[in-house]
Amino acid sequence: MNYKIEGTIRRNRKNFIVCAILWILLVIVFVAPFSYSAFQAQQDGKFALDTFINQISANIVHPFATLGGIFANGALHNFISFLMVFTIFYLVVFFIGFAKAAPKNEFTDFEHGSSDWSKRGEQYEILSRNKGIILAEDNYLPLDKRGNVNVLVVGRFRFW
Repeated sequence: MNYKIEGTIRRNRKNFIVCAILWILLVIVFVAPFSYSAFQAQQDGKFALDTFINQISANIVHPFATLGGIFANGALHNFISFLMVFTIFYLVVFFIGFAKAAPKNEFTDFEHGSSDWSKRGEQYEILSRNKGIILAEDNYLPLDKRGNVNVLVVGRFRFW
């Protein structure tokens, strides 16, 4: 199970940064104006839809003025409530995408025919780094090895 988490993190490092930047952008451009417009529409104790619609367009156009208005007019509690709901929804979508990006098995990103299957140079107990019959990049089957040095070639051999 650990290989799935490590593989997903390794493959999606850039996506994590993009998701964090997108979250910040969405909070500034949509969550803050939405929450401040809802706060302005509830000034009389009941929700006024026409006030909300008029204010949300102005608040989206001026997002930093909206953030200043949230702190200046006491709408911080309303903003935090909307922010928590949005963040929970965003994290659920993020973790669904994270789970979908997990590798299907331990060898998902390994090239066929490479030596990535071995760890910490264990292939050099059998193979050579320098000379012999080439098997993969930096892996050779030594010719001076005792025992069986037969090589099975898998693939096509074309000649015209």
